[in-house]
Amino acid sequence: MLETLQFAQQNHQNYVTELIEFLRIPSISTQTDRNDDTAKAAAWLAEAMRNAGLENVQVIKTERHPLVYADWLHAGQDTPTVLIYGHYDVQPPEPLELWESPPFDPVIRDNYIYARGAADDKGQVYIHVKAVEAYLKTAGRLPVNVKFIVEGEEEIGSRNLYHFIAENGALLSADSALVSDSAILGKGKPALVYGLRGICHIQIDITGPGRDLHSGSYGGGINNPLNVLAHIIAKLKDEDGHILIPGFYDRVRPLSDEERELLANFPLDKGAWLKETGAPTAWGEPEYSLVERLGARPTLDITGMYGGYLGEGTKTVLPSYAHAKVSMRLVPDQDPHEIVELAEKYIRSIAPPSVTVKIETADGSQASLIDRDTAPIRAASAAYEATFNHPVVFMREGGSIPIVERFESGLKLPTVLMGFGLPGDRIHSPNERFYLPNFYAGIETSIRYLDLLSRAK
Repeated sequence: MLETLQFAQQNHQNYVTELIEFLRIPSISTQTDRNDDTAKAAAWLAEAMRNAGLENVQVIKTERHPLVYADWLHAGQDTPTVLIYGHYDVQPPEPLELWESPPFDPVIRDNYIYARGAADDKGQVYIHVKAVEAYLKTAGRLPVNVKFIVEGEEEIGSRNLYHFIAENGALLSADSALVSDSAILGKGKPALVYGLRGICHIQIDITGPGRDLHSGSYGGGINNPLNVLAHIIAKLKDEDGHILIPGFYDRVRPLSDEERELLANFPLDKGAWLKETGAPTAWGEPEYSLVERLGARPTLDITGMYGGYLGEGTKTVLPSYAHAKVSMRLVPDQDPHEIVELAEKYIRSIAPPSVTVKIETADGSQASLIDRDTAPIRAASAAYEATFNHPVVFMREGGSIPIVERFESGLKLPTVLMGFGLPGDRIHSPNERFYLPNFYAGIETSIRYLDLLSRAK
């Protein structure tokens, strides 16, 4: 393994050059005019996998964006097989004016590489491709059997990957899964994520008059859809962050005393956290700690609102319509379909008859809670510590990786969430970045993990 680690260290610059090329491809899965770019990113990754020495590389068509599969299965039948997952699709980069450099023209500043997708998730999935390459170009073999499945729809719900898993369980069969799409605690401070929140979305469309109306001529006689939307939104949560949808909390699994103690000992630097957010103070349910609110409690947030005149100056109209996008993060035992139904029923019950309400829904996913006492988790912990020379902490992540729950419940795979991002990587925001020392450390950790996994008990 020493020769493999040395090879990886000697090729840092080559790896960054390749990553830059990958990041230049604007593989924005939610925008249909970028479909050719998502296909280009899949083809690029497949070629990189072939160059790394992986076999049976396939770009698999789906109803929307392709999957990329590859494997290397010569370690022996008695040796573990690990399924490595990642995604090559990225979030839209808007608002573009807030980027300090173009989102798909990667630049390096102060040991960070800035580009959309740098940390989420191209940089992190590429870590494992390079770890495999380092083994195959030095030892000529891997210590375990490896399969890759990389999708282009994680940012829009992974629907086609779900279908693929249901129909191709044998192809993806393994002993465990490995996912790198999360962050560690801080520079030099590794953390293993054992919990992820689920998610569901709705869009509220309010329509009033059949066209925009003069606010002087019709104001006071026609209900303004924007005003209605504001009243509805104000009734979704109270001022302390409690969600007011009837039944929303009914299935929330209470935190055990053991887990509350574990989370209470989590080393969150609140001052540094606040500085990173730019907010004046923390906020939320007062009966729960900040750490609990960030990863172990459900949330409801308005992620977008629009309607009426948005240009410079004023325009005296009553708009015909108003819209709001709502995101709800869920915790174990909450069902996204049930939550959407509860939200829709409540919104319709509080909407006045003077407007028409339409609720659009999107695919959701359930929360995941991973067993912390498994052989793969122990191997990951040891690999982290050997690379970072720092003990590992366990944490619940507030974000969602929809496929993890399917790996655990559908394929029955114990999963390791081995992230290498940092809390300040600005994923989903302008100026997304990835700390290059973590990129290099990630490759070394992956190399160690594959070795330790082959001997894990």
